Amino acid sequence: MSLKVLSCALVGAAALVTSSCSIKQMAMNQVGDALSGGGTVFASDEDPELIKDALPFSLKLMESVLAETPEHEGLLVALASGFTQYGYGFVQLEADEIEDDDYDRALELRLRAKKLYFRAQRYGLRSLDVAYPGFALELKSDQEKALSRLGANDVEALYWTGLAWSAGIALALDDPSALGGLGLAEALMERALELDPDWDSGTLHGFFVTYEMSRIGGEGDPIERSTGHFRRAKELSNGMLASVYVAYAESVAVDKDDKELFVSLLNEALAIDVDARTEWRLSNLIYQRRAEWLLTRLDWLFF
Repeated sequence: MSLKVLSCALVGAAALVTSSCSIKQMAMNQVGDALSGGGTVFASDEDPELIKDALPFSLKLMESVLAETPEHEGLLVALASGFTQYGYGFVQLEADEIEDDDYDRALELRLRAKKLYFRAQRYGLRSLDVAYPGFALELKSDQEKALSRLGANDVEALYWTGLAWSAGIALALDDPSALGGLGLAEALMERALELDPDWDSGTLHGFFVTYEMSRIGGEGDPIERSTGHFRRAKELSNGMLASVYVAYAESVAVDKDDKELFVSLLNEALAIDVDARTEWRLSNLIYQRRAEWLLTRLDWLFF
């Protein structure tokens, strides 16, 4: 074989390999797009137990695709969202429900939930790092500058990262190293609220309903701050999100020792027609289950 022919053959082989890699990358990116946009299939389901069994496989599949496309922002945000929701809806809530009967198992579940939250937080930070290289490091060294780089399109990533971070810290109160991240998690949520306060039908306000009651160094009356967020979340969701009522009941009504308000709020959550907004069906079913359980705890919560 002449040098010219050999050279052409090598160039052709290289082109074939490059083309093959590009095709694979393109295919994996398309799979990533499909997986990261598939949340509505789960959110509208009427069977929480089915989703509880199916979601781990879906999350692991997304992680497998992410290994081939490590900078896929959509997948990273979807994983942050998925692990956070799975950790709360199917792990932490179960821990609360079984604690009286099996305390050791409840502790195991809370430890698992904490790990899931911090796993979600890492994916969320990675998504922001992809969009803004060096963001995670800059967040620690110059928080204001890092957050100023973000725009309204980043609110979803901010929300799931901040929520997962806050939830993980709430289950790691005996870990000083984890507590050190509380200010950063709060800053992410505050920036999201600043960029788009009405995002996702009041979801951000729903977070602050609970958070204001435990915020360190907040100005004014925490109940007033929480109530303001509750009213706005209720308005933006047209009163159709059970989570808003449950959050206000568990935070403000319990803090005020107002049993009548507590019961009234949970009954409002239970009265929501889960079929009226199918995109919120799964969430409403989970929080209605939470409301039913809380109504059995009146003697523990109120004296």
